[in-house]
Amino acid sequence: MSTDHDATNTLYPIGKLPQDDLLKLLGELQTPPDPRLIQGPGLSCDAAVVAFGNRYLVTKSDPITFATDEIGWYAVNVNANDIACLGAKPEWFIATLLLPEGQTDQTLVKQIFHQIHAACAQLGARLIGGHTEITHKLNRPIVVGNMFGEIAPGDLIRSNGAQPGDKLILTKGIAVEGTALLAREMRDKLSRTISNEKLDKAANMLHNPGISVVKDALLMTTAGEVHAMHDPTEGGVATGLQEMMQAAGLGAVIEEAALPFYQETLDFCDTLGLDPLGLIASGSLLAAVNPNDAETITHYLERHGIAVSIIGVVREEPGILLQGQAGNRPLPVFARDEITRIFES
Repeated sequence: MSTDHDATNTLYPIGKLPQDDLLKLLGELQTPPDPRLIQGPGLSCDAAVVAFGNRYLVTKSDPITFATDEIGWYAVNVNANDIACLGAKPEWFIATLLLPEGQTDQTLVKQIFHQIHAACAQLGARLIGGHTEITHKLNRPIVVGNMFGEIAPGDLIRSNGAQPGDKLILTKGIAVEGTALLAREMRDKLSRTISNEKLDKAANMLHNPGISVVKDALLMTTAGEVHAMHDPTEGGVATGLQEMMQAAGLGAVIEEAALPFYQETLDFCDTLGLDPLGLIASGSLLAAVNPNDAETITHYLERHGIAVSIIGVVREEPGILLQGQAGNRPLPVFARDEITRIFES
């Protein structure tokens, strides 16, 4: 049966499943209740939490599909970020490597393994297992990662914990991962109008300031009262904000002038016709914090070399407003990440 003209079975585009469809699917899955499951699947729930005695096990799985350069590095850090967003330290990593037939040699495999090892070592985590195969009809490497961590129950930061009046904090700038990806994957096209020096700097954003938010998260929870943290990935900072607020059943007002964009990001997006608010944004940590602690937290992170901005406030009313010189307007909504449009062109 053809699916092209069936409205109930339309083919999905590249990127995440549409949010409404995913929530509907999750709602249809009736599983027996488990008193040890502290956090399961849900909106903004990027990692699961299971009780193990007097500790919680925190676990996360995520693939790397857009990047090819330093894919192992991406896999470790993207998974570790979501562990840290719940207040836990990433400890153990499992990797599944799916490699393209006719293109895979010992050099490629060795590179990816060394990237995974180096990224784990930098975080103090360990590679403990996984699977490697050459996969039929695959045209690029894919790494599926599983990261594990643990935490004391009283230290857990819940994904839906934002409260009215909380200040919203964003570390580093918008959008670290997307900017590095564009510089690495679209260099030929960007180099027609952008200097090699700027492209080299942007490509190195993978490491400086880096796509890891583990340090950001662990410092933040040390400095003050943090109610929720989120790693904005696919769909960018705009989608990260939407997910965090919807999970808490709240809204927010965002100061447009306070959003910390990198100039390289703006230049690349202008050249390629993308909106930086919807560009994959690992490397920034979004947090809702007690308003009385916001300044203390920002100063503490800055003293430890992490750029940070207070970008808005949580409110009772649903919806997110972007407040600028021309007044308030709804924060843009992105059905899928802006970077997917580049891979389709």
